[in-house]
Amino acid sequence: MAKTSQEAAAVAERMRLAFDMYATGEALMRQRIRREHPDLSPAEVEARLVAWLQTRPGAEHGDAEGSPGTWPRTPRR
Repeated sequence: MAKTSQEAAAVAERMRLAFDMYATGEALMRQRIRREHPDLSPAEVEARLVAWLQTRPGAEHGDAEGSPGTWPRTPRR
């Protein structure tokens, strides 16, 4: 399915906005960690941010909808 250059530009802009929102959210969480724990080193702040990204509420099994699966997939009977 071919997209017009205008459609492709709109898709690219939405993708840029999504990445920008992600970066903003990450910066806000980093700042929150610094505010709550002013004694932490920059490396410790980053470690807590990574830990939060991996275990944040509502995304314990990733950001996809549905139930977690196994890999490789096991055939259903």
